[in-house]
Amino acid sequence: MKFTLSWLKDHLETDATLNEIAERLTTLGLEVEGITDPAKKLGAFTVAKIIEAVPHPDADKLKLCKVETLIDGKREIQQVVCGAPNARSGIFGIFAPSGATIPVNGMVLKPTKIRGVESNGMMCSERELELSNEHTGIIELGDGFEVGMLAAEALGQNDPMIEIAITPNRPDCLGVYGIARDLAASGLGLLRQGNIAPVAGAFENPVTIAIEPDSDTACPVFAGRLIRGVKNGPSPEWMQRRLRAVGLRPINALVDVTNYISCDRARPLHVYDAAKLQGAVRARLGREGESFTALDGKSYDVDADMCVIADEAQVLGLAGIMGGEASGSTGATTDVFVESAWFDPVRTARTGRRTGIVSDARYRFERGVDPAFVLSGLELATRMIVEICGGTPSEVTVAGRAPEPEKRVLFDPARTQKLSGLALDVSEQTRILSALGFVVTPQGGLLDVLAPSWRLDIDGSADLVEEIVRVHGLNKVVSVPLPRPDGIARPVVTGTQRRDRLARRVLATRGLVETVNWSFIPARDAALFGGGDEASPQLRFANPISADMSHMRPSLLAGLIAAAGRNIARGFPDLALFEVGQQFAGDGPEDQKQAASGIRRGTARPQGAGRHWQSTGGQGKAGPVEALDAKADALALLAALGVPAANLQITADAPAWYHPGRSGVVRMGPKTVLATFGELHPAVLHDMDVAGPLVGFEVLLDSIPEPKRKATRARPPLDLSGLMPLRRDFAFVVDAQVPAGDLLRAARGADKQLVSEVTLFDLFEGGALGEGKKSLAIEVTIEPHEKTLTEEEIEAVSKKIVAAVEKATGGSLRS
Repeated sequence: MKFTLSWLKDHLETDATLNEIAERLTTLGLEVEGITDPAKKLGAFTVAKIIEAVPHPDADKLKLCKVETLIDGKREIQQVVCGAPNARSGIFGIFAPSGATIPVNGMVLKPTKIRGVESNGMMCSERELELSNEHTGIIELGDGFEVGMLAAEALGQNDPMIEIAITPNRPDCLGVYGIARDLAASGLGLLRQGNIAPVAGAFENPVTIAIEPDSDTACPVFAGRLIRGVKNGPSPEWMQRRLRAVGLRPINALVDVTNYISCDRARPLHVYDAAKLQGAVRARLGREGESFTALDGKSYDVDADMCVIADEAQVLGLAGIMGGEASGSTGATTDVFVESAWFDPVRTARTGRRTGIVSDARYRFERGVDPAFVLSGLELATRMIVEICGGTPSEVTVAGRAPEPEKRVLFDPARTQKLSGLALDVSEQTRILSALGFVVTPQGGLLDVLAPSWRLDIDGSADLVEEIVRVHGLNKVVSVPLPRPDGIARPVVTGTQRRDRLARRVLATRGLVETVNWSFIPARDAALFGGGDEASPQLRFANPISADMSHMRPSLLAGLIAAAGRNIARGFPDLALFEVGQQFAGDGPEDQKQAASGIRRGTARPQGAGRHWQSTGGQGKAGPVEALDAKADALALLAALGVPAANLQITADAPAWYHPGRSGVVRMGPKTVLATFGELHPAVLHDMDVAGPLVGFEVLLDSIPEPKRKATRARPPLDLSGLMPLRRDFAFVVDAQVPAGDLLRAARGADKQLVSEVTLFDLFEGGALGEGKKSLAIEVTIEPHEKTLTEEEIEAVSKKIVAAVEKATGGSLRS
């Protein structure tokens, strides 16, 4: 909702500053989203007078002007080269000095020479100041202006525009008057009375108005009157200025009046050229096969669920949404029919969604327009049209009856303190409610409160407490601790929460970026990951948000792969993404599992990988990602979560969405699956339209056993060695079928006190090794804690490593 400061002060008598008003609006729940002050961008521009305009000596279409202006309080004559055809001696215009920034294009003026003649500053057009699209000549001001006057003041551009956010339950604040009422109730000024005196009709209304019997719920009341002899031209400048300030384009006086009242009183209206109407005007439900061309120039089909306004010949418009082009007013209109009605909000919203029309009228009607203001809005429109366009109004014709939603609450004033903690006198609570338009009647120790017709959102005592507290000031609610007989409990973080937090930190430190994806995915994607209608029909939504969000996700990888596809399409092929969240195998509580999953693509390999068995140059990352990178991520996360590597087994029975032979399952015992990893199946990527290869992993956080509770919460002392670690390389010849993991596990367990890390950095097959053999080279980090190792002690550890590997794999040290 947008409005200007002067517009607000038409209804609110106040001396408050703009900042005070903005702050109070936000405390009232009408959050200020922005303030635009047009005077700021025109601060450097002033009124100037052209005292001489002669032809340019070297250009036929340019003029050399002597311009009288005021600079630093002194009158000066500036020479300006101007190309406007209306630049002439004696006129007042708007002058931009050197150093000023032109609003329309951001150009900063500086002294320059144009065709050999020096020019200082610029005489401006309306387009250059963003006042309109007019740029055929410079601005011409009339009499009553002085040289040096600020341009914002001379052009009426000194009225700040305020934009506020309106919650769906406050349609009364979609009009400036409703906003002024809230501010007045909060004590920021006095509300000017908005009573509207009826305009007497000079003749009986010749236009018949009716509501068809089956349409009385869609349009309970329909009022209108004819105004003859109007002159429909441009609306007054003050009205055009306000409409432009709030983003509306002035059209003509008749249309501008309806738009103005819509913004001023939250009362949408419509005007018809009476000469284009044929017979009675009715509110009725649409009929199959009907259509009409709306004011936006588009044709819309009508169905039997839509409420329309129609005459005897055709549909004139969609009720509460948009009128038709055929009956619209033009500059030739002399007789105008003014409509004011109340339309069902639910049907209006349904029609708007079906047609896709977004209009100010729909925005207000679907939220709820004041039903008691139907006739008052018509009288206000009549008065403004007669004042601006002239004409003679008829009597008012009304069909139906306005709804009277009587919402009465028996309110206990003590409820305010109970719900909010604010101890307010009954008199103050009564004052606030009365100022907001409620009718308050004491009844014993309680208050009988009747909600006004424009507050359709009031349903009970809690709503009244909310009104009292927001107007009194939420900032005055003091924060106090709740009384607890046994004291305040210590904050509790569950084991699941700790595990989730740690998983996020570990994966982020490995270079992956966290994503948060929808838990709802398309049926096609669900089927690719073990879900879908055939495998898990119970995970299909009965009423999905959209067709692409029809199933609960059986795996986090579905959302991650889709996110990768979007990034690839935008030129970001190297990806490392992860997500911690829930995935679903069924509709039972036991089927909801917490998981930490991630994907890598391109060259986004783990950071700090050191020597790699695929690299050709020793240190550094090597080529594109592969399955073992995903395995490293999964194992690193499991290690951080307290799962000993010695207790893990790797098997090759990964789910179907992984590439067979390039994937694996991490198990703790034969039955407990802790994680899966590997290259994602090309067929899955093809079906999701994502270019591969991608590798991924899934760690099932709920499957990790809880750590044993310790007798003390104290952490053990940090055990850091003060001695330098040393590294030794070993190469073993083993059978080609021996997994590298078995070799690494054996080397790691050779001496658990001294061996701190074992990594694979080289793989060699063929050549002199013979058929069915391969060479695996490992780097072993030996970290002493008590003393520096002697050569003999290092040799002893090396022998333990060789013996452990030979026993576990049947291999031998490569010579």
